[in-house]
This record gives sequence, structure tokens and C-alpha cells, in this order.
Amino acid sequence: MRIVVCVKEVLDPAAVNNYALAGNLKIAADGRTPDVAAIPRLINGYDEQAMEAAMRIRDQGVNCTITAVSIGSDQKTLLKHCAALGADEIVAIDPGSAAIDGQVVANILGAYVKSIGGADLILCGRQASDDDQGVVPLLLAEKLGLAAVTLARAVEVEGHSVKVVRATADGDEVVQGSLPAVVTVSNELGTPRFPTAKAKMAARKMAPVELTAASLGLTAQGLQPVVVLLKQFVPQVQGNCEFFSGAPADVARQLIERIRAA
Repeated sequence: MRIVVCVKEVLDPAAVNNYALAGNLKIAADGRTPDVAAIPRLINGYDEQAMEAAMRIRDQGVNCTITAVSIGSDQKTLLKHCAALGADEIVAIDPGSAAIDGQVVANILGAYVKSIGGADLILCGRQASDDDQGVVPLLLAEKLGLAAVTLARAVEVEGHSVKVVRATADGDEVVQGSLPAVVTVSNELGTPRFPTAKAKMAARKMAPVELTAASLGLTAQGLQPVVVLLKQFVPQVQGNCEFFSGAPADVARQLIERIRAA
């Protein structure tokens, strides 16, 4: 079976938060993108867990080919990390110079999946840490006419079906459906594995398949975003700390008074 894992490169969320709290996160002159020359880029955490879900399916004894695909002009570092994790194929798709939104990303990924004759299972992170929208997997499922299962904490392939344990606010939910399907993976899956030194060395020699949106047959209309980012800004972050003193009962009374006053 063929498993396609959709991955995205994002700014390191921890570094972004630290810069924001220190008041050093700035927006570039275009008013839409962060000025982040010193912030490292890495694989989206949820997408890394989607890679882990694919590897666990292989560990279950399923004979599968795992393809990691990403959209962007320079994705070699990200994709070679996926190769070190265990991807058999890595694919980089250049969308061109046009601004893209979730709709365009789904169009490109859908066109790629169709170009390879389809996939038995498409795994995605539940959302990206930079925009937190989580719309691409569902748009992709709609464009391919596939069922979608979200918030997976465990994924198992049983013959021609997939069983997913979903992490919901009301507790775990187990669903099962026929393949092919799209599944989004959540952080409840657990800590992803680390690539070995040997795997990293082997991944350095793997070259990604490089494609363009045009080579996938997408028209200008298919690359036209529906949602356009107009402005992005960094909110003012203020932290205040006040200490109460006295006996525990007095501290509790002061705290209740302050909460009521607020």
C-alpha cells in the first residue's frame, strides 16, 4: 500500500514565543510576514507525528511505501529529515511565486496524489503551528472524494480498512472505515522517534523528486487563493505579578477580593 504524509516547514514555535515575550518579534515591511532571520525553521510538530503514525503502521507489519510531500521552493532539509525518519520517497512541489492559502495547498496536494495514481492512506498533522487553521486535510479529502478522520491518537491498518482512535473532549472514540482515506494526527499519538545517525547519513544522499504546480496540470484558477492575508501584527504582551502575605486564610480572602474586583 502507498501512504502519503503531507509535511510543512514552520518557524520554531518555542523560539517565536520567546521572541514575542521578550518584545523582539517584529513584522517585516510588508506588514504580513514576521521578520525572523534568527528563528530556525523545522518540521511542523503535528506533521512529525503523522510521520510517526506512518512508521508505526509499517512496524505493525504492513507492507507499505511511505512518501513525504511538502510544498515550497526549498524543502530539502525538511524532506531529508523525513527520509531519516523512514520515508521511502520525498517530494518537493514548488508552487511558484503566487501567494497560497489552504485552498491552493489542498489543490496542489490533490493534484499530486492524482498524478501518482492515488494513495491508500493520506496522513496529515491536525494543523500547522504557524496558522493553526487545520483546514488543508479536510479540503484535500473533499477534493479527492475521500472520507476524513480527524484527531487520531492511534492509526491501524487492517486489510482494506483503517481503524482510528480519536482523541476527543469527551474521551477516546474508535472509528473504522474503508481505505483510501485521509487521517489527521494529533499530539496524543505520543513522542515521535528520533532518526539514528546511520539514517541521517543515508538521508543526505536521497534527492527529493522536484515538481512544480504547473507540471501537475494546475491552472491559474487552481492557484488562486480564496483567503488573502492582509495584515499580521504582534500583540502587546504584559505580565504582572503580585504577592499576598499573611496567614493562609488571609491570603485566600485577599485573593477572592481581588478576583471579585477584577
